[in-house]
Amino acid sequence: MLSQLRIIPLLPLLSAAYLILVGRHHSRRVVHHIACMAVGAALVASADAFFFALPGLVESGGLTDVVGTWFASGDLRVDLALRMDALSGLMCLVVTFVGTLIHIYSTGYMAHDEDYARFFAYLNLFCGAMLLLVLGDSLPVLFIGWEGVGLCSYLLIGFWYGETANANAGKKAFITNRVGDLGFLIGMFLLFRATGTLDIPAVVDSARAGSPTLTATLWGGQPVAFWAALFLFLGAVGKSAQIPLYVWLPDAMAGPTPVSALIHAATMVTAGVYMVARLGALYLLAPAALAIVAGVGALTALFAAVIAFGQNDFKKVLAYSTISQLGFMFVGVGTGNFAGGIFHLFTHAFFKAGLFLCAGSVMHAMAGSGDITRMGGLGKKMPWTSWVFRVCWLAICGVPVFSGFFSKDAIIAGAFASEVFGPRLAWVGPTVGAALLAAALGTAFYMSRLYYLVFTGECRADSHTREHLHESPIEMVGPLAVLGLGALVAGVVGLPLAIGRSHGDIIGHWLAPAVGRSLEVSSRLEWRVMLVSTAIAIAGIVLAKLFFGGGVREPARRFVAALPRLVAAVRGKFFVDEIYDWLVVRPLHGLARGFFVAVDRVLIDKLLVGGWTALVDTVGRLLRLVQAGDVQRYLAIFAIGLAALVYVMARPAAPSDVKIRIEGRSAVVELSDGEAAPGKLDYGFDFDGDGREDRSGPTSSATWSYARPGHYQLRIRITDAQWNTSRALTRTIDIR
Repeated sequence: MLSQLRIIPLLPLLSAAYLILVGRHHSRRVVHHIACMAVGAALVASADAFFFALPGLVESGGLTDVVGTWFASGDLRVDLALRMDALSGLMCLVVTFVGTLIHIYSTGYMAHDEDYARFFAYLNLFCGAMLLLVLGDSLPVLFIGWEGVGLCSYLLIGFWYGETANANAGKKAFITNRVGDLGFLIGMFLLFRATGTLDIPAVVDSARAGSPTLTATLWGGQPVAFWAALFLFLGAVGKSAQIPLYVWLPDAMAGPTPVSALIHAATMVTAGVYMVARLGALYLLAPAALAIVAGVGALTALFAAVIAFGQNDFKKVLAYSTISQLGFMFVGVGTGNFAGGIFHLFTHAFFKAGLFLCAGSVMHAMAGSGDITRMGGLGKKMPWTSWVFRVCWLAICGVPVFSGFFSKDAIIAGAFASEVFGPRLAWVGPTVGAALLAAALGTAFYMSRLYYLVFTGECRADSHTREHLHESPIEMVGPLAVLGLGALVAGVVGLPLAIGRSHGDIIGHWLAPAVGRSLEVSSRLEWRVMLVSTAIAIAGIVLAKLFFGGGVREPARRFVAALPRLVAAVRGKFFVDEIYDWLVVRPLHGLARGFFVAVDRVLIDKLLVGGWTALVDTVGRLLRLVQAGDVQRYLAIFAIGLAALVYVMARPAAPSDVKIRIEGRSAVVELSDGEAAPGKLDYGFDFDGDGREDRSGPTSSATWSYARPGHYQLRIRITDAQWNTSRALTRTIDIR
């Protein structure tokens, strides 16, 4: 092994830091050499660890690298530790291999961009974060990479932030993913509460052992494992763009095309599938959670495929294609077919990266336009791009021999054969399998529509664009050719046993120590699924050719005319974004506006800031009235003030010291005269509280005899006739 595991994510992360700090001072050539070599070196380190160091340790848990203790608090201790096992090693190869090709492609695609260094810095950061995610040995370390790819998606989707739509798309991706990440955090807290650890191997071992703390009932009659798995899956729904949090991914097309390829093929959107497979033992403890994963995946695969029918933007068709294909992967892991889901992730990385980079090549030739209604006939002008797109198109359609055929069929056959749901939920497997067959038909149709409208027929662009159509430079075509070759042959690592009885399902055998044994599917079922899926793929391609071969044909026009409302709904993406806008965005904007007005404008500006300003201003204006420079006015004010002072100082104080002495049934009350001279004050005494004074006069003392014991209220009036003031005192007398 060339070095410790830490070097794999560290290389692109260091490169990103360097380019952010000083990249703008270097030439473009130096910038892309640094960025490409960093990811390429990470690929070499990953390959060295995967092919030479890992095979001997794969059965015992793989390679580990403990950098040090990250934090410790009470019973919780989290090491900054990395682990490469069969699953994370495969993911490292996918991320670094596809990432390197995308970096090379970007040197041509972004050649004239002003922020060249910033783009490659973010691209390096993206790869580094994803590598940290897949290598993390604990959920907190995985979460660092999880949040890192979320940050990078915000930075890269909104890379051209000068346009408001691009900046908004970046914010939409970031905020939507935060919703899912809240669920991920809750899932982690539940796991720590149940197992006392967040180390992934320890959690997996506890789940495989059927830990009582994980199987104990928590809420709604469901065990802790169900709720932990469900909340973690909510995080995966956000990252991997599943219903209902898929809405950010189509808008992510606002970023440069290489970014779209990296997000969709090798990094961010695959993180959720990887996480579920990594914690597969936990999900197996909760069949209901697996059913939810599979159900959401199947619904998303079908729903996104239908929306893709009506999209006319090249990259948005591919975006909905990614959402649909991720649904296939979630059905794979949701039916307990973890190896099948990862296999499709592996093949998808090749053909989806190839499709996106082909889209970038076409848009590069079309002066940035992605409108497929203006394209056509590009197969003659761009032969290399057309060849790669054709291979990737046949792969995603599931045509035999191409990689997507084997990985899709592995998931569909596994869905029909799965027994992980138990007798109560046994219907889930066949139901989601049937939904995937329908989604596969949709995939073949909309991808064929895309191919025929872009590469066949006559070009529908304006004359200026047609004159400048050309094949992309070698730095763009080269990575395309490699990805096309991968899309063609990558399926060989997962041949079904019905075809490769002696050397079939290599990837399943390899992943077994990490995700468990591959789902057993009978050869008879495998052959049936392969035949049906082949017929479906061919049917979708033929139907698309009838509608769009060489351009929009008469059957397509008649269909639009016959079902205008359905077509409008599909083109409008079933108005999900508008529904979110009404139910979520506008109410939150209104609430935020209300808080802004009440707190900022009124409480802070008007009262706390403006209030004191107004007070000082008012006092100043009043003082200014007596500061006019008129000496006679000053003397008058001085005289008034002096008189007030004399009044206050010379005014006698009324007595306040009351002494009460009880002698049998008599009460003797004595008051001090205060500062007044004797005889200057008049007193009134109401001994029984009936409102009538029993004694009055200038004397400050009085005696009263009570007829019987009891509690009596004494009221004393003190009047100063000279100063025209009066005061009342109240006391309580207790006669026993």
